[in-house]
Amino acid sequence: MLQGKRNRRKKVDRDQLVSYLNSYLRVPEIKDKADNGLQVEGAGRVDKLAFAVDACMEAFRKTQEAGAQILVVHHGLFWGERLMLRDVHRQRVSFLLQHDISLYAVHLPLDIHPEVGHNVQLARILDLEVTGNFGYYEGVLIGILAETKSERPLSRLVGDLEKKLGVKMTVLNYGPQTIRRVGIISGGAASMVQQASEKDLDLFLTGEPSHSAFHQIAERGLNVVYGGHYATETLGLKALAQHLKSKFHLQTEFLDIPTGF
Repeated sequence: MLQGKRNRRKKVDRDQLVSYLNSYLRVPEIKDKADNGLQVEGAGRVDKLAFAVDACMEAFRKTQEAGAQILVVHHGLFWGERLMLRDVHRQRVSFLLQHDISLYAVHLPLDIHPEVGHNVQLARILDLEVTGNFGYYEGVLIGILAETKSERPLSRLVGDLEKKLGVKMTVLNYGPQTIRRVGIISGGAASMVQQASEKDLDLFLTGEPSHSAFHQIAERGLNVVYGGHYATETLGLKALAQHLKSKFHLQTEFLDIPTGF
């Protein structure tokens, strides 16, 4: 009975799905160091997608175990550089080809997407209203500006974020104790402190801490909350999974493989 149901699962053409992703995420339009899009081509028909933050062997094995034909990741295998198929890189590509698994990577286009993007999803779980954009990286605006509906204590906002993401925040508290204006850039954006400061923010929320940014933060009188590179870049993938599940009626599974950073 279960086997029969599995065989009747809806299947979608791989290239149709990839074409939709490229269009929905505006992959061709957004300049990025990453090679976004289909990085490794696998099975031609798809009935299940897996999602993970990083392209790594653990994610590949879990994708194969889950019976998914495509793995969608934020950090892919190719970043605009020529790589020889040797050592770890060879093992990774070989595994994908051996098991007929496609690898689709989406970096900046997923950070900044207005519906399923990491930044928008971070604002959403904190019940913030998005008001604009800020933060240029390689000529692309990658951050969002948002506001609380009413002034909120910094400690409460941090507590809400820890509860939602399930990780301990690193807080550099050099600004006001009540928060209204928030800037958000997921992942590793500690280098954007100056641009955040120029926006007169009460709080800058990003992922990964940076030693070199510490004194800038203190001297500029800015609150910065680091939510973890990994944790702040899970939300967009989960939202994209839900979107594709509804759009194509496919099975989806998020593979949680935290790095501790």
